[in-house]
Amino acid sequence: MFKTNVGNIDRAIRGIIGIALVIAFFMGSGGLFGWIMLVLGIIALATAAMSSCPLYSILGINTCQRKV
Repeated sequence: MFKTNVGNIDRAIRGIIGIALVIAFFMGSGGLFGWIMLVLGIIALATAAMSSCPLYSILGINTCQRKV
């Protein structure tokens, strides 16, 4: 469906950051900043799970290793 453009290291970093942001939201970060962290965390986790980032596609970035 989506072209894979997120490499393994990038996926791991997105996953760790996403989990940290979601946990921070549930640990009591309230207000607008807390909700922004939750949304960014969910986006990071989704792009890590799909191995595809729409923003990377728009910008022409690809962190996957090329297969020879």
